[in-house]
Amino acid sequence: MSPPARLDSVCVYCGSSDAADPAWLEAAAAFGAILAAQGVRLVYGGSSIGLMGACARAAHQAGGRVLGVMPAFLQLPEIVLECVETVIVPSMHERKIRMFEAADAFAVLPGAIGTLEEAVELLSWRRLGLHAKPIVFYNPGDFWRPLFDLFDRFIDARLAPPQFSTCWGAVDDIEALLPALRAMPPGPPLGTVMRAVV
Repeated sequence: MSPPARLDSVCVYCGSSDAADPAWLEAAAAFGAILAAQGVRLVYGGSSIGLMGACARAAHQAGGRVLGVMPAFLQLPEIVLECVETVIVPSMHERKIRMFEAADAFAVLPGAIGTLEEAVELLSWRRLGLHAKPIVFYNPGDFWRPLFDLFDRFIDARLAPPQFSTCWGAVDDIEALLPALRAMPPGPPLGTVMRAVV
């Protein structure tokens, strides 16, 4: 199993808080514009606020393709971005499946518990050999360092194989994010990831 030869769609996981660091909001907008300029569709959670809204709005304004996927119960608190194509689904589970199926790769920007949950599930699926799609974190100011340290602890404790560290990448420059996704190597084959750590 190998990642796609070219990326047509990138799913972005990120926060939906307008109170986020303005530099992160600017970076999210910059990434949306980069995707549009490169002809890559943005797939995201459908919100008009926070990093999600900044990324989607910038992609749309730059003439890019955007697909939002929003659970019905979040339409009011997260405020759907009306100017882009948005699919309303019945549950969070359906949202994640639709986003996964629509994307060739995944970019994880700063966010809170929802972003963390999405990223960890995606890594779990890759660890199990269920996909080999690229996963790269945007890590400004070492935002994700505690999570990366936990991943290292899994490996040190022999709870995960050393090759788990090849399942994801990280960059601290938003302009390096798309090239890193394109360069991400394929994940370990199914038989390898399921073998006991010895």
